[in-house]
Amino acid sequence: MPPGLNTGDSAWVLVSAAMVLLMTPGLAFFYGGMVRAQNVLSMLFMSFVSIALVTILWFGYGYGLVFGPDVGGAGVIGFGDLRFADIAPTMLHGRVPTYAFALFQLTFAIITVALISGSVAGRTRLGPWIVFSVVWVTLVYFPVAHWVFDRQGWISKWGVLDFAGGLVVELNSGMAGLALALALGPGVRFRRKEPPQPSNVPFVMLGLGLLWFGWFGFNGGSAMADGSIAVNAFLTTMIAGSAGMLTWLVIEWFRYRHFTRLGSATGALAGLVAITPSCAYVNSEGALIIGIVAAVVVSFAVTWKLVLGYDDTLDVVGVHGAGGIVGTALIGLLATGVGASTTKGLFYGGSIQVLLKQLAAIIVVALYSFIVTYLIGRVVDRLCRMRETEAEQLAGTDVQLGTEE
Repeated sequence: MPPGLNTGDSAWVLVSAAMVLLMTPGLAFFYGGMVRAQNVLSMLFMSFVSIALVTILWFGYGYGLVFGPDVGGAGVIGFGDLRFADIAPTMLHGRVPTYAFALFQLTFAIITVALISGSVAGRTRLGPWIVFSVVWVTLVYFPVAHWVFDRQGWISKWGVLDFAGGLVVELNSGMAGLALALALGPGVRFRRKEPPQPSNVPFVMLGLGLLWFGWFGFNGGSAMADGSIAVNAFLTTMIAGSAGMLTWLVIEWFRYRHFTRLGSATGALAGLVAITPSCAYVNSEGALIIGIVAAVVVSFAVTWKLVLGYDDTLDVVGVHGAGGIVGTALIGLLATGVGASTTKGLFYGGSIQVLLKQLAAIIVVALYSFIVTYLIGRVVDRLCRMRETEAEQLAGTDVQLGTEE
């Protein structure tokens, strides 16, 4: 046994990695239930193929770009350990094996790529989607993850707080979703103003359940230990998700005088998204506030596409983009200074500099993700025709998968 290894922490990280990996099949069902019946299989495919694709890229060179020695000390990108085979099973990252840490971080990259697919559901060719995913994870996810998650990254060194991926996963996928939606243009049904037709609401609720379960590993596992920080993240995740769901139901009642299952699922998801960056920095009261605020903001954000005219099919921008902004920004107000960080938010006697740094990081990550993703989307569409024709969209994206008995 290597000196310094903590078997309890290692077990928790491995279990958390498995929980987070389960979130991608959960997302597949969540997205699959929300689209029309003729697009269900392709949505499942786009999530599941992300697992295999990103895994190979991660162990091929991604881990080295994110967590390898920083190039020039600028905090922009890592460059080392590009051959993951050079890392031995006995090597440690803190008190857990580097293998365990790498596997846990891999699952974050996987689901971030899968999340983007919801913004262009029902109008994307699957082959070019794979090409886009390879380029996007290389040019967008890996650099942003280095900035935030690696201690050598410039955002991390600047003192910005993001415990489990509000910037890297949520805001990043939301802005990428917006950019790709604009790069490909609105789908034929959006232009015709045809309302969405969820094919299988039980799939959506099943997907939410799997996502919620995995979120405990997503947030709690980011502590890299099975102690008090993980417990705090676990607790605040539960409270924020519940607060988001109930708040959305209240909003629906005042607006429409009835509840919806999709609404309750979206509200819960909004709370879970927003608590992701802040789960280890706030207490139970802060989690309650974050869940409520996130549900209110997201309930308006999902309608922006109708006003502004962009076709974000499954509300990736409204839920993950807006939710990520809420959770990351509110750290500047609600961080208690107890637990994962001694930094305090304004409501606990902290400096306004904390809030300003959080807001600045949001702006930088949002702009980088949007600009680079838009360029990638345009180039891939030009070279590989990523967008389906109107006839193909009306026939359904599942046609691309052929017939399977």
